[in-house]
Amino acid sequence: MNQVPHSTRLHIALFGRRNSGKSCLINALTGQDIALVSAVPGTTTDPVAKAMEVHPLGACLFIDTPGFDDNENELGNMRVERTLKVMEKADIALLLCEDGGAEEKQWVESLHAHHIPTVLILNKSDLRPDADELAFQIENNCGQRPLIVCAKEGIGVTEIFQAILKKIPEDFGEESITGDLVQEGDTVLLVMPQDIQAPKGRLILPQVQTLRELLDKKCIVTCCTTDKLADTLQTLAHPPKMIITDSQVFSVVYRQKPTESRLTSFSVLFAAYKGDIDYFVEGAAAIDCLTEQSRVLIAEACTHAPLTEDIGRVKLPRLLRRHVGPNLQIDIVSGNDFPDSLSGYDLIIHCGACMFNRKYVLGRIANARSQEVPMTNYGVAIAYLSGMKINGKEVVISG
Repeated sequence: MNQVPHSTRLHIALFGRRNSGKSCLINALTGQDIALVSAVPGTTTDPVAKAMEVHPLGACLFIDTPGFDDNENELGNMRVERTLKVMEKADIALLLCEDGGAEEKQWVESLHAHHIPTVLILNKSDLRPDADELAFQIENNCGQRPLIVCAKEGIGVTEIFQAILKKIPEDFGEESITGDLVQEGDTVLLVMPQDIQAPKGRLILPQVQTLRELLDKKCIVTCCTTDKLADTLQTLAHPPKMIITDSQVFSVVYRQKPTESRLTSFSVLFAAYKGDIDYFVEGAAAIDCLTEQSRVLIAEACTHAPLTEDIGRVKLPRLLRRHVGPNLQIDIVSGNDFPDSLSGYDLIIHCGACMFNRKYVLGRIANARSQEVPMTNYGVAIAYLSGMKINGKEVVISG
């Protein structure tokens, strides 16, 4: 990988009415012509994302959105829906205001309800001789004074960055994939089966991210495929402190691992890194309550074409139907196609979400909690179906 994955970047989304200058501002913030700028309202018809390394913020993902007032026809309503979807991923919002009217005030309240730190911006100061009066009006109506900027001339950009720095959540970036499971000098063995989902010359993203973190922690890392596990263990002077593997080969690896070596999977680690491991473990117990009349939703972050022996579309449904019965109803969604209403589902099983940022996954979890639908993830579900349990982030044999 040559770049920081989008999912680990600070997501900064720009919201505002059509022709409020969002595209011009994102160009000013990134120092590039990322978004098409036009005097014609509604030029931005889809969210536009750009990954940047911006001093002093570091790795960011700026997201330009269609105007939230683009609701004059069915197509415009669809654009607004996409804008609302961006809100679910935003770590920080830049809201461009015109006058602090009812619609803008509603957006401020909605962003606060989603716990998204927000910076208000009054753009086009070169065209607003009454900018100070408008800023005072916006502050009165929306409860926060906007920054007065001119994106076209680059005026106020430094102040925006300073405001963003103050809004970054205190715990942002502190999450760790392996947490306190390992420390400097520990030997870690990665057992990584290479199948059709990991084409020749490539590793899947969770493997890459985990490997990089272990190297950053100064661990001693050894990698092998499942069929070479026994040979690899024999080459080590001491048993590895931790073995991390693919959830699909839990049982195979467990039977061969040294007693003193701890075991987990990439998917279980990501359940904690991107979501709520305790809630996922609790949700896995709902598997035993499923009947052939139950309905399960499997959600994957990737939008890849289905592959032979695909874990989410083939292997996991096969394990579930073997456990519950052949007529268990299973629905599958991918990418951003996650339903708002979860009514009728008895269990949700989510992938490791390596393609999503933590904010977005926690939003899905909150949605499931509010509708009282159990939720788990691939690795935790497979461990449960394999007769194992999760203790913290470690996989152990039940009983």
